[in-house]
Amino acid sequence: MSTEYGADQIQILEGLEAVRKRPGMYIGSTSSKGLHHLVYEIVDNAVDEALAGYCDTINVIINKDNSVTVIDNGRGIPIGINQKAGIPAVEVVFTILHAGGKFGGGGYKVSGGLHGVGASVVNALSNWLEVRIYKDGKIYKQRYERGHVMHPLEIVGDCDAEKTGTEVTFCPDGSIFEDTIYDYDILKQRLREMAFLTKNLKIILQDHRKEPIIKKEFHYAGGIKEFVEYLNNSKKELYNDVIYCEGTKDNVYVEVAMQHNDSYTESTYSFVNNITTPEGGTHLSGFRNALTKTFNDYARTNKLLKENESNLSGEDIREGLTAIISVKIEEPQFEGQTKQKLGNSEARGAVDNIVSEQLTYYLEQNPQIAKNICEKSIMAQRARDAARKARDLTRRKSALEGMSLPGKLADCSDKNPENCEIYIVEGDSAGGSAKTARSRNTQAILPLRGKILNVEKARLDKIYANAEIKAMITAFGTGIHDDFDISKLRYHKIIIMTDADVDGAHISTLLLTFLYRFMPDLIKEGYVYLAQPPLYKVEKSKKVWYAYSDEELNEILTEVGRDGNNKIQRYKGLGEMDAEQLWETTMDPESRVLLRVTMNEEASSEVDVTFTTLMGDKVEPRREFIEANAKYVKNLDV
Repeated sequence: MSTEYGADQIQILEGLEAVRKRPGMYIGSTSSKGLHHLVYEIVDNAVDEALAGYCDTINVIINKDNSVTVIDNGRGIPIGINQKAGIPAVEVVFTILHAGGKFGGGGYKVSGGLHGVGASVVNALSNWLEVRIYKDGKIYKQRYERGHVMHPLEIVGDCDAEKTGTEVTFCPDGSIFEDTIYDYDILKQRLREMAFLTKNLKIILQDHRKEPIIKKEFHYAGGIKEFVEYLNNSKKELYNDVIYCEGTKDNVYVEVAMQHNDSYTESTYSFVNNITTPEGGTHLSGFRNALTKTFNDYARTNKLLKENESNLSGEDIREGLTAIISVKIEEPQFEGQTKQKLGNSEARGAVDNIVSEQLTYYLEQNPQIAKNICEKSIMAQRARDAARKARDLTRRKSALEGMSLPGKLADCSDKNPENCEIYIVEGDSAGGSAKTARSRNTQAILPLRGKILNVEKARLDKIYANAEIKAMITAFGTGIHDDFDISKLRYHKIIIMTDADVDGAHISTLLLTFLYRFMPDLIKEGYVYLAQPPLYKVEKSKKVWYAYSDEELNEILTEVGRDGNNKIQRYKGLGEMDAEQLWETTMDPESRVLLRVTMNEEASSEVDVTFTTLMGDKVEPRREFIEANAKYVKNLDV
């Protein structure tokens, strides 16, 4: 049947209907990430008031019904009639796309929500939204449902003449979002970040769904210097100072804080008008250029580099660096509404100029710190050269041998990566069962012997020399670090399969640490999974059930009856299962349970802190983490 395609088939989406029809265009997705993005949009508006100097406290409350309230003590959204639209300004803000006080440079000098779609998009994607404005001794209120005005703006009460601000409460629409339950920890991470980025702004997060109410306050007088100290808390600093550069050039306000530690990984985070830019951009390029140039100039002038030695690369200098780059700019040009990358050319020059000048002065004033950083960078350069030689040797060897895949890999016959999956299996005995159990067409098995290297405590040359890691790199086909190329990935499912005990959990964590540090795009693109082998096998009357948790075991026992005829086996390891059981429970795509490993990029600094806390050298932060999180642990073998 043919469908007529004429003028009447071209749809004109009126107002906020466009947002409801294509929500992903405005908030990235309708998953948990998009759900939490609604809160950030409203909080961003309150932070803009703080950046403009009118607000110093923001309250964020998760209500019992899972709606969210955001209260600020700013000026309050204007309530007067907008001449162009003929309706109150607050109604314009919540019902018309691309409207707000952020255009033309009048209302806000700098702002995060510059596209002017934040409040109206949140309104469009909510079951209902209520806004209250405190202004001139009066409380104004308006309610909307799915973006539609339910009644005109009205005065609903009096307040103190001095009290000003805006209060927004909204309930996300369950017909649009996959899930409408807010995660306290995700909000906590993002709000902490916002408070670090705005000196002296107090943000209070409350969760009213729990008894007693959970309350957390974020307030940092030191701003991004305290942010660096927080990120380096689990690491050993190379020197005591946090180096701080600040200034304005070409209408760009630049703030940079940095400190080296004794680790081998770089943790640099960039922000524009308090919005995180995971893909960096011109401000990050300016910072890196200034850093490379300034340290090489210093090392040459002070004879720390010999004449015959090549310059330090940016990567050498940034080994073990924790840095925050925060710029405030009037008209930022982002790539897309999700603001992943900054494009303004003036930001590159401004950051480069301010960091170069102030860092040069700092190094001259602190020669011992400068020497420590240069010596660490020179060590990194030597390790990088050794790593390159090891890598080149591996490539030459594989070319000579005519086979690049590791000998212990049992590869699959299908060559289309979309159909293929690789199981990284703990131990040779489990590897043997998995090889027998697998579907040879699409499932590859790579057994690992023992615990792999903890890459959090190792340089690149040591990593390339580790046999187990080398086997994984070769099997995946992507290369690592700067050589990484995701288009060469040979399997679209990388499945970590370890025993359901403490050692298995440790091996999983070591593997995830390696992937996070050297192949993070595999996690970002959703290619990494954790297998979920069963914890129990229940047999009764020649029938078999598998339980993947204590709760599931209790459900099975309740169903089949709790008596002496039940035979319950607690699996301590994968090696205890024969090939048939392993296939049935853990490897059969029709019946297995896989957990996809995901990463919240908007809170990537928190992910970084967690990995360093768990896998780094410092014991005290790890003890604090374990004590704080022990109550959430399940099925831990003592």
